[in-house]
Amino acid sequence: MSYNSTVSAKVSDFEISDLFWSNMMEKVRTQVIPYQWKALNDEIAGTEPSFCIKNFQVAAEITRRNAVTPEEKAKIGSFRGKVFQDSDLAKWLEAVAYSLQVHPNEELEKTADKAIDLICACQQPDGYFDTYYIINGLEKRFTNLKDNHELYVLGHMTEAAVAYYQATGKNKFLETVIRGIDCVDKNIGAEEGKIHGYPGHEILEMALVRLYEITKDPKHLKLAEYFINERGKSPLFFEKETKENENEFAWKDSYFKYQYYQAGLPIREQEKAEGHAVRAVYFYSGVADVAGITEDAGLTEVCRRLWKNIVTRQMYITGGIGQQEYGEAFTYDYDLPNDTAYAETCASIGLAFFAKRMFCMDHDSQYIDVLERALFNGIISGMSLDGKSFFYVNPLEVVPEACEKDRLRSHVKPQRQKWFGCACCPPNIARLLSSIGSYVFAVDGSELYVNLYMGGKLETEVSGQKLTLLSETNYPWDGKISVTYQGEEEVHYTLALRIPGWCRSYQIKVNGEPAVYSLEKGYAKITKTWVDGDSIELIMDMPVAINTSNPKVRENIGRIAISRGPIIYCLEEADNGKDLQMILLGNDPSFHCEYTEDLGGCTVIYSTGWRMINSFNDELYAPKTEPSFERQELKWIPYYTWANRGVGEMLVWVHE
Repeated sequence: MSYNSTVSAKVSDFEISDLFWSNMMEKVRTQVIPYQWKALNDEIAGTEPSFCIKNFQVAAEITRRNAVTPEEKAKIGSFRGKVFQDSDLAKWLEAVAYSLQVHPNEELEKTADKAIDLICACQQPDGYFDTYYIINGLEKRFTNLKDNHELYVLGHMTEAAVAYYQATGKNKFLETVIRGIDCVDKNIGAEEGKIHGYPGHEILEMALVRLYEITKDPKHLKLAEYFINERGKSPLFFEKETKENENEFAWKDSYFKYQYYQAGLPIREQEKAEGHAVRAVYFYSGVADVAGITEDAGLTEVCRRLWKNIVTRQMYITGGIGQQEYGEAFTYDYDLPNDTAYAETCASIGLAFFAKRMFCMDHDSQYIDVLERALFNGIISGMSLDGKSFFYVNPLEVVPEACEKDRLRSHVKPQRQKWFGCACCPPNIARLLSSIGSYVFAVDGSELYVNLYMGGKLETEVSGQKLTLLSETNYPWDGKISVTYQGEEEVHYTLALRIPGWCRSYQIKVNGEPAVYSLEKGYAKITKTWVDGDSIELIMDMPVAINTSNPKVRENIGRIAISRGPIIYCLEEADNGKDLQMILLGNDPSFHCEYTEDLGGCTVIYSTGWRMINSFNDELYAPKTEPSFERQELKWIPYYTWANRGVGEMLVWVHE
């Protein structure tokens, strides 16, 4: 097995039909993608304007007229919004590309083609096409790689162009991106006379690898390797760039300084995840890509080291990462505050990217366990059940009054927002969920790995032979998965079923009889010659689990969190009243589960519990006495469903 031989299912290989994910994807297709297109065009009342499409229109007109002077450009328009605003359109186009692979839509494709035409109309003779610098002065480009995101934008454009080419076969966008990368390659690199720089916000590294998989052009892989290996070397490029170009350095007085950009040390010397969380996991994903393709043992070990630090020291139980608002960054080991958590939606998405690549590297279920945890909790929590509002921050404890009045918690919102001035998260959710079919299966030689459990139809090849698998399940509410082989020809291969880390008891049957299998790195592997109609059943017990934290997590001492299968649960004021901090689970609680059509259709949990009786009157403090409690039935809802019934308190970690 090797990284290079592992092939993930294409989006179009797996036709999803189960209730949970088909509803989620339909919501993205029919609600989120059209809604976000309106947002990019500033057509949603009551939200911060994006200016995204407007910037492209201005840049295209400047390019058409060949306007050069500031006065000429000012007559056409100005750049507005964030310096990275172009990337919102790129992510939208990527989501559209995945959607088109599953649901062809002529009108949507025409809209996307027009958006691509607009992007291409901005391209300069040497290939450059970032609207911020086209409008504000091309002479300034590549003078602030640290902060001005032009390479980040190009990374998202590359991801989108590859996806759109794979979806439609149209190469106009792809050729535009390749010319843009050629421009970067001519200006930035190790060679004499070039800028010895690298992206301030990473993503171009993994985008270049994805492009390389299409073009097989070695310069695309070489540029990705350069960005990874040059980053953090002494003398530090960002220090030189800041001084020579008189740029600001926002983090000069911070504790992380250039590690905010993962650039304080060369990647091979980094021991833990530090700095901006989204940048970090995007970077580590690119490092994993390059490590796998080039079989670089040093980079491979770095990936494993950084992965371990994140998931065993700095990850919330929901799969959220990035503990603090300051720098949207990692802090230190075991620092996981619940009520001031940042846990940006994009960071969990980046963790999923990293997890998928680590699986390709090691074929170990631990990576997919984390991917699944993030997916079912810290990612889909970022979008409302109707697909029309979004969380940037995903806390584990909320008191609405604190969000309003406490500056330390002002970044935490008790309800999802229609849009954001910095709108990276909504289109990121759309592109991930639209491509979720590519995360379900992977093939390595004669082994077919089942990584995520969804109902649907897979058409793929194993050892050069075509096969079709039908899967049926009500996961994540039920632990039973049925897989049936369809095909006129017999096929000999190994089916590897992931046994999730949450699962403590299971059974596997083939054609109704106990299966013969080996358990390797969390996968139950069944090897046989499969014939038409062969069926496999994986039946996993799915009891309610009571979880605790490592005692080094100070905030969770004496607290528990409830889960069932891959789903983390929480208490919400709408069901359990105010002052959730006064609720205790108690000893020997009993649980019962009930499926409801409420909250988009989900399993809720009812349990016994207790509420502390407040014996204080006007006192703030008093001599200690034995507290009194009254029984209270508790209702637990899936964490991802909170804040869909109005504003109220929410709590994941409850007193034991």
